[in-house]
Amino acid sequence: MPDDETQTPTLNREAIARTPHDTRAGTLPGAAEGPSPWLLRLIAVGLVLAALNLRPAITSLGALLEEVRAGLHMSGSVAGVLTSVPPLCFAVFGVMAPRLARRFGAGAVVCAGMAAIAVGLVVRPYIGSTAGFLAASALALMGIAVSNILMPVIVKRWFPDRVGTMTGLYSMALALGTALAAALTVPVTGALGGNWQTGLVVWAVLAAVAVLPWIVLVRDRTPAPGQPAPVAANATEAPALKITRSRTAWGLACFFGLQATAAYITMGWMPQIFRDAGVSAGTAGLLLAVTMAMGVPLAFVIPRVASRLKNQGPIVVVLGLCGLIGYSGLYLAPAAGAWAWALLLGVANCAFPLALTMIGMRARSGAGVVRLSAFAQSTGYLLSIPGPLLVGVLYQHSGGWGLPIALMAGLMIPQMVAGILAGRDRTIEDEC
Repeated sequence: MPDDETQTPTLNREAIARTPHDTRAGTLPGAAEGPSPWLLRLIAVGLVLAALNLRPAITSLGALLEEVRAGLHMSGSVAGVLTSVPPLCFAVFGVMAPRLARRFGAGAVVCAGMAAIAVGLVVRPYIGSTAGFLAASALALMGIAVSNILMPVIVKRWFPDRVGTMTGLYSMALALGTALAAALTVPVTGALGGNWQTGLVVWAVLAAVAVLPWIVLVRDRTPAPGQPAPVAANATEAPALKITRSRTAWGLACFFGLQATAAYITMGWMPQIFRDAGVSAGTAGLLLAVTMAMGVPLAFVIPRVASRLKNQGPIVVVLGLCGLIGYSGLYLAPAAGAWAWALLLGVANCAFPLALTMIGMRARSGAGVVRLSAFAQSTGYLLSIPGPLLVGVLYQHSGGWGLPIALMAGLMIPQMVAGILAGRDRTIEDEC
């Protein structure tokens, strides 16, 4: 008896084979042949390059946060606002992604997103004020936000029988980009003269490179495998508020928001926690890099494992327990067990690729994935905004890291509950 894993690709291929492609059925001419292999390879390369750019704007700042604070004369509370900007931008601008994709095409939107990241990263170090720094950061984060939303959509559209594999591929690239920015920002800054502006601006080069493959896809309207037209073009069929009736969608949004809270607190504040415990700046950056680098292999493995399971709840629990142990160690012995806590928190942060995988699994259609991705990510990022800000306020007013770390550990409990709800074997179409 074949298992679900072996059945799914077969069913997808059979469904594609049954899809009428001739013009008499009303579909586009040439759709029977589907996309060319070179186009699929280009899309895969574009996904990887885009994913590499979805976090360096944030983790490079975390590695140099103390220098940026000094250079721009920020207080701890203002720095907390700065670490809250990413989820705020992801929530606000992520809502725009489905509408932009319907009008211009997903490829064009991602291309513009990569360009926005490059421009924002070039401008922000040299603008000379906190407000300007925040505005330029917001531009880069806007590009990240729309690309965040559209990654699962592009995977579902172009690789419908390889959702787990392709989600794992770009999640692994995302983790790699995060880790590289955390590990290299401090030594690169030193090698280029010790100026924090230079250390931040170098990451614009990677974003500029990522624009290139998407330029080819800006005007591409080749039918995706088994589809006569881009999924995004049909994404308006369901009422806009219908998804709010789904408990699964709300569970996924809460899970996404709580894991994002943990991730952005980690990226924004973990190097400072280690530095305040007596760890050098370079080592603190490496520790953050280790945390992020754990996602490189696990971000590829977890989606593949999750896509083979009907219920992803057990994975949610394992990741949550790793987070609880890591935060406990960070509270009790931050310097003595620094490498162990970095590893455990790196495992816990792999809730992100798990959430992306569940987005692709909790809807039957491409249009459903568009709607669910926008709702879960935008709502989730909105829920995550207070976390980094609250950590900055608690740190400044309590004079230490005890209360902030206790908050981080406490949030692991509702994250596990929401993840178990989101991981049940059902789709939003069953509940809407």
